[in-house]
Amino acid sequence: MGNEAVDFIKQKLLNFEPEIGIVLGSGLGELADEVDGIVIDEHGELPEFPAPTVEGHKGRLVLGEFQGKRVLFMQGRVHYYEGLSLDKVTMPIKTFKLLGVKTVILTNAAGAVNKSFKPADLMLIKDHINFMGSNPLIGKNNEKLGTRFPDMSEIYKKNLRDLAKRCAANLNIDLKEGVYLATTGPSYETPAEINMFRIWGADAVGMSTVPEAIVANYCGMDVMGLSCITNYAAGVSEQTLSHSEVIENADIAKNSFKSLIKEIVKNI
Repeated sequence: MGNEAVDFIKQKLLNFEPEIGIVLGSGLGELADEVDGIVIDEHGELPEFPAPTVEGHKGRLVLGEFQGKRVLFMQGRVHYYEGLSLDKVTMPIKTFKLLGVKTVILTNAAGAVNKSFKPADLMLIKDHINFMGSNPLIGKNNEKLGTRFPDMSEIYKKNLRDLAKRCAANLNIDLKEGVYLATTGPSYETPAEINMFRIWGADAVGMSTVPEAIVANYCGMDVMGLSCITNYAAGVSEQTLSHSEVIENADIAKNSFKSLIKEIVKNI
């Protein structure tokens, strides 16, 4: 990647160096609206930067003080299914690293594979399964960012997961914990695929996050992942899957989600 986006953002930030980067997934971007800070529109304003094209993803960077910390919010993300390479999809995470971010919180909307989960639940990601058929680290390695063969045995740091659990308990939020599986999308999965994923040990399924988590870990940043369960995956219920359902249930869960993120950031 070039440094045009990084240089552009640094000019906007002056001496503000973000310590926490938060990616806000489908329907969850409202949290960044509470920050009185610098707003950069990714649609044409930010050089080289990929801008989202999907409903529920505004496509803005918001930078400012949040819960006493210097935070960079990415209000929406781009996905592999939008026709971009995984290198381009994960460019924002590499930008986080080059701006000085130490901790990354990745959020998403996901379908429940675990039959004990229900829409509007929040799930802490403890591990993931990459079912996207590719890896964002394929290609020439940039030694300034990370090693050629990075270890992935603890992408989602235990200390951050323990912190999230304590914060959820303080807020009386029933925080689930499980394994997130990523597919390419954009079609939803079939019931047979969901059955297979359940046998593999997946608890939730979505179309993002895993490439970002791989790159963030590769870059040496601490990673936390949070899924908002917005629907039952195919075959778990008889309801037809739709993106509008995802947005609706994300809206139902948003108050718990916002409260949890605030508590986590305050205590990092």
